[in-house]
Amino acid sequence: MSGHRPSGSFLSVRILFIEDEDRLRDALCRGLREENHDVVAASTGSEGLRLATEQSFDVIVCDILLPHLNGFQICRRLREQAIWTPILMLTAKDGEWDEAEALDAGADDYLTKPFSYVVLQAHLRALVRRGAKSVAGDSDVLRASDLILDRRSHRCARGDQEIDLSRREFDMLATLLTHLGKAMSKEELLRKVWGPDFNGDPNIVEVYVGYLRKKIDTPFDRRSIETVRGLGYRLVVDERGLQF
Repeated sequence: MSGHRPSGSFLSVRILFIEDEDRLRDALCRGLREENHDVVAASTGSEGLRLATEQSFDVIVCDILLPHLNGFQICRRLREQAIWTPILMLTAKDGEWDEAEALDAGADDYLTKPFSYVVLQAHLRALVRRGAKSVAGDSDVLRASDLILDRRSHRCARGDQEIDLSRREFDMLATLLTHLGKAMSKEELLRKVWGPDFNGDPNIVEVYVGYLRKKIDTPFDRRSIETVRGLGYRLVVDERGLQF
């Protein structure tokens, strides 16, 4: 791995790095953290799968040969759960069959060891751009049971009852709905809703979660926005107030 820096960097992103080679994992994670990326590391396939399903990431870097679960299995399980985070596969193997299996399993890109840091960064930039375009191109209407958010008309409703949201409340709810069922940290919400250059009080996230709960949950006897201890917040489907 080369220590050269790429000529063009990208905005701070959250990366899950699943790699059992300690020296390689530590070196790459250290380099990415030095560039202000939020990197979470895992050394086994089972740990990586757990993190990928419980938390939200902008991109996942995953080795193929891992203890407990291999990279192919991780990809398949994530895609089966409709988790579409871009995945970059790493492997020491070199061959078209491994590349084909990685892509067929649900990986978005493939990188053969050894590789330079410059090339890794280029692949990550491409995946982050692709992931951003994918989210932007998703349906304008986001749903969780009877909770509906229309990004085109800026409309929010529970069933047939309209809910008036401020611009910031709307953006936060859209972010939580886009990552339905996944815990999002305060830092992630700040980055996605307020932007990477936000320098205010990070407790503003808690304030706006409170605003949203009073508007989309309390009047309808719901608890769709959950606090996940040590992680942050997630939006889940809560149908207790529905009438059938």
